[in-house]
Amino acid sequence: MFVLVEMVDTVRIPPWDFHKQLNEAIAEELNKKLANKVVYNVGLCICLYDVTKLDDSYIFPGDGAAHTKVHFRYVVFHPFLDEILTGKIKYCSQEGVHVTMGFFDDILIPPESLQQPAKFDEAEQVWLWEYETDEGAHDLYMDQGEEIRFRVTDEVFVDTSPTGPTAAQSDAPAQAGQSTAPPPPPPPPPPEEGEKKEAPYTLIGTICEPGLGLLSWWNS
Repeated sequence: MFVLVEMVDTVRIPPWDFHKQLNEAIAEELNKKLANKVVYNVGLCICLYDVTKLDDSYIFPGDGAAHTKVHFRYVVFHPFLDEILTGKIKYCSQEGVHVTMGFFDDILIPPESLQQPAKFDEAEQVWLWEYETDEGAHDLYMDQGEEIRFRVTDEVFVDTSPTGPTAAQSDAPAQAGQSTAPPPPPPPPPPEEGEKKEAPYTLIGTICEPGLGLLSWWNS
């Protein structure tokens, strides 16, 4: 679930932090920059583990800060495929069951990966499992806050870095006295109402057979 990832970065220490020990100041800057952030194709950064190497520090003209190339190891949340994890149901939607682990919320169990047969209750906005017994079928609801065990089947990384506008190029020759500067880019379209921001890192899972605790609740 948690792995150590070796990283290299140039850390900028501002002058007002020169009174601190170098390792302490670097650790603060690295955690400020990386903690609780998703690194593309790496995972969710948790905290600094240790610093393995420090190169020389430099102060560049026009900048009173010290710049140090740092080799370090960082604790990252990045489960391997087929790993079994435990979380709680955050909410349900037509997309499936959304699960949280407290520190990480972007976990989705799609409808085809739920215990079958399953159906979505539009009125209650919950998924339910039609559990078959000798007495007939019983609806076991996947309520918010219910503990759940799931197996990681896939992961999705999305590059959410901002992209610069593309200026339109005009092939028409400029008239006398006309500016040759490219026209300003058009403003971005307003976001649609209810538009959901895409998560940079999402885990896709499937429910483990004994995972929901519903059978133990039914048999108790």
